[in-house]
Amino acid sequence: MNERRIGIVMNGVTGRMGLRQHLERSILAIREQGGLPAADGTMIIPEPILVGRNELKLRRIAEQYGLERWTTDLAEALAEPDVEIYFDSQLTQLREKGVRAAVEAGKAIYCEKPIAESLEAAVDLARTVIDSGLKNGVVMDKLSLPGLRKLKRLVDGGFFGRILSVRGEFGYWVFEGDWQEAQRPSWNYKSEEGGGIILDMFCHWRYVLDQTFGPVKSVYCQGATHIPTRVDEQGDKYTATADDAAYGVFELEGGIVAQMNSSWATRVFRDELVEFHVDGTEGSAVAGLRRCRAQHRSATPKPVWNPDLPATEKFREQWAEVPDNEPFDNGFKVQWEMFLRHVVDDIPFTWDFIEAAKGVQLAELGLQSWHEGRKLEVPKLDLEVQ
Repeated sequence: MNERRIGIVMNGVTGRMGLRQHLERSILAIREQGGLPAADGTMIIPEPILVGRNELKLRRIAEQYGLERWTTDLAEALAEPDVEIYFDSQLTQLREKGVRAAVEAGKAIYCEKPIAESLEAAVDLARTVIDSGLKNGVVMDKLSLPGLRKLKRLVDGGFFGRILSVRGEFGYWVFEGDWQEAQRPSWNYKSEEGGGIILDMFCHWRYVLDQTFGPVKSVYCQGATHIPTRVDEQGDKYTATADDAAYGVFELEGGIVAQMNSSWATRVFRDELVEFHVDGTEGSAVAGLRRCRAQHRSATPKPVWNPDLPATEKFREQWAEVPDNEPFDNGFKVQWEMFLRHVVDDIPFTWDFIEAAKGVQLAELGLQSWHEGRKLEVPKLDLEVQ
């Protein structure tokens, strides 16, 4: 069987997301399954070249996974003759420099979001990438989650009738770092290092809302820094300068109202770390990372409000499980396979730098809405294809 080996510069694999989801559970998983079949039957074999700033960490990762190619010199990696793709999962504030280097080297670009810390920088970077004519894409992993794919199936099948509203809950308690180690790096809580839940999660909510229910037309956001002091990886206290919670209301095309609560200062009392509750004239559904349950109009019970008596109905049992109907792979791996086919077979990949810039736009508008205390319209970006 013919093979096509594709060198992929993976910049930022010393971070949790870059290592676990992108290297281990995506690229190495594709290699372990024997590659990815292209349209002509050729097997696409990804060849990772690890890049980062910490030589010791890179060496340890390479040894752990049996990889030989790694370097702290990005230019050296991009100059390798077999390299076709540049991938970036660095800190947000470092991403622009790496992407521009890849553009100059003429490589296809795939990276984590957000692509920049500000809308101005995101638009400028998107224009640079688009003008280069290079294939490009941004990770929008939540669209590939089993629960969201089942929910999209319901939307596309007309299950909801006219969609009325969406309510989303995301988050969990991130320990302060004193008596228990924090589950997230300290930079997440420092605005000067690109931290903040609005910049992080509003980029996600933009593509989830846009591509599942309808374009976002306006936003009102209330942010908060609920935990003002945390402890970093060295055991030192620091002042949290970034928001750790955001409460957003979005108006979507067609009059749909979406409410999204995002918090790293909440304790979980739901089935999954993220859940979307969708109500429509014909039915409702609740989707999480993996599960999706639905209740059709014809099967909707008729509760009666009576605060004087205990509730006897088991409301959760009145919902039907939406079946898988297909095998579901890791969401990050699914999108990696789509991008590899985009590069090799020119199969369309819709989640490009234009879509990524829209996410940064919504995050910036969310921050502005919070600080100004008002609802803001979401205008079209100049770089959108009309």
